[in-house]
Amino acid sequence: MTARVLVVDDLEPNVKLLEAKLRAEYFDVLGAYSGEEAIEIAQTEQPDIILLDVMMPGLDGFETCRRLKAAPETMHIPIVMVTALDQQADRVTGLEAGADDFLTKPVVDVALFARVRSLTRLKMMTDELRARYATGKGLGVVDNIEIDAEIGESRVFIIDDNEEQTERLKKALGEDHAIASETDPEVALGRARSGDFNLIIVNMSLEAMDPLRLCSSIRSFEETRLTPILAVVRQGDTRKLVRALDIGVNDYLTRPVDKGELTARVATQLRRMRYVDQLRSSFQASLEMAVTDQLTGLYNRRYLASHLSAMFDRAFWTGRPLAVMILDIDHFKEVNDTYGHDAGDRVIQEFAERISRSVRGIDLACRYGGEEFLVAMPDTDMAFASVVAERLRQEVATAKFVINSGRDEITATVSIGISSTENGPEEDSAQKLIKRADEALYEAKTGGRNRVIKNAA
Repeated sequence: MTARVLVVDDLEPNVKLLEAKLRAEYFDVLGAYSGEEAIEIAQTEQPDIILLDVMMPGLDGFETCRRLKAAPETMHIPIVMVTALDQQADRVTGLEAGADDFLTKPVVDVALFARVRSLTRLKMMTDELRARYATGKGLGVVDNIEIDAEIGESRVFIIDDNEEQTERLKKALGEDHAIASETDPEVALGRARSGDFNLIIVNMSLEAMDPLRLCSSIRSFEETRLTPILAVVRQGDTRKLVRALDIGVNDYLTRPVDKGELTARVATQLRRMRYVDQLRSSFQASLEMAVTDQLTGLYNRRYLASHLSAMFDRAFWTGRPLAVMILDIDHFKEVNDTYGHDAGDRVIQEFAERISRSVRGIDLACRYGGEEFLVAMPDTDMAFASVVAERLRQEVATAKFVINSGRDEITATVSIGISSTENGPEEDSAQKLIKRADEALYEAKTGGRNRVIKNAA
């Protein structure tokens, strides 16, 4: 996996050394020699990851990191601080400033490359969600994402067969989180899938199961595919750390665990997870708004255009019939003219609800336009579609529509036209199927309304 890496150091030899090592691993490398330059390049070039020195004149690494993480254009870019500082307080300061990791010089190359690849994978996923969010925001269908500085209470799951270490972790995390723990890895797998946890902490010295296989299993489950995993490794166990990062572990701690570093790394993972969750939610909302009708909640014509073609192709290849019915509320203009458009909207909503109750889960129901609706029914012949249509016609005709908050009731009827791929023309298509149903609907309208007409191919 390649990535664009921004290396920031006020000493040119340090930049060139890291650049040479990274290019040998086929990374694309950019260089910056001050905090100000790093911020400018990050905003314009949008690198995949930033390797940032701490000790720089003027704007030091800590402040550069804070500014990068505070800016909406660069807050999503992973930052690894690479420095000669080796005090625990410096590590915590860097992590609290927003850094994703803090590596002390001299850096073990294999660990550095593994960290770069791991963070790049996470950023690629975030970038895809950000792109979808940007599209939805551009269309005006999603709101701005607000990232709170306060994480709040989260659900943390500790998997560790060392009960003393588990208790130390719980004590270090304090009462800010709802913490669960498990000593049996097999049981832990089941609990992880069903517990809806925000973060999972795994001891990489488990004896009952290979901890790498445990992390791999957690990452493979659909329910926990995106749940952050924080590994606790022995000091100097680079081989296991590299493998853990390669299989999808998000971050790590070395023993003995420092409370400040634990708190900072947990906060980083929870903050990123919350950001990703908001991006996913906004994308889901924009997707739903793009393909559903706001008034009725049914699919709209845009969704119909793509999905009906797929349903038609499936019917063609399987040889199973596909039926389409188009429904139109009779004399709907009179409802609007007599009772107002609000009452008309309520009739359309109730009519859509009756359609939803009358069709199956595999059927595609959508608002075709105005007071007109379309239902596509896979694996359905003309005879069965006619039964469904007639049942719906009778229900509409006999059950009055309640409007004006229950103060009034009105009677309405519906005309329905049906078509099917059964005995369809040799060069049939989804569009022709709709056209035949529309012609049948026209016949129902001109023939007196409140009736079901089947179209003969």
